[in-house]
Amino acid sequence: MTQPNSSQKRQRPTRWYWVRHAPVLGATSELYDTPDEPADLSNAAAFAALAANLPANAAWITSDLQRAIQTADTICAAGQTPQTRLMDGRIAEQHFGDWFGQDIKSLSAKRSQQAAHNFWFIDAVTRPTGGESFLDLLARTALAIDDYNARFAGQNIIAISHGGVIRAALTIALGLEPDKALGISVENLSTTRLDYYPGTGRGGDWRTVFMNARPIAKA
Repeated sequence: MTQPNSSQKRQRPTRWYWVRHAPVLGATSELYDTPDEPADLSNAAAFAALAANLPANAAWITSDLQRAIQTADTICAAGQTPQTRLMDGRIAEQHFGDWFGQDIKSLSAKRSQQAAHNFWFIDAVTRPTGGESFLDLLARTALAIDDYNARFAGQNIIAISHGGVIRAALTIALGLEPDKALGISVENLSTTRLDYYPGTGRGGDWRTVFMNARPIAKA
């Protein structure tokens, strides 16, 4: 059997660990009162499990919203030490403009049939006044992922972000139709791992290792 030469061998993957922030304090629905709500950091066991299970000395990237920053701070306090830590607004949650503070059921009742969605309160294309569509979120998330795949090639990246952004990352990795991606559940403090392998070949550049994994304490 002919052995592959060095140029044909797979490069070391860039491993993305996407962590959704802790629950928002007092939140009663996914559509928060303001774009930048604080997190409930009371689940000490979950933070300890995340600190134990995430890789050490990784490159950390958080969104610029306080719930993501607070979540990252608390994981670090539970035993993690980032190799480097950055903040990037491109992986902030979708901005819902003048919809913030409104009731989702009321918004859903007002939506047109064209914008209806089975698993979310709006489709991927509709852009709230003063806000973003899921497609807008997808575009900026893709730019951030491309940048960090180049900057931290072959390394571990821990991205503390948001449900919409993690759905966008899965849209990219799995080649999903955006409206299909809105049916993916992303729990607070869950981890989704996506490995990026640059190169050519069938199956694409991305491998989905696991998704929406809740923190479990090591035995």
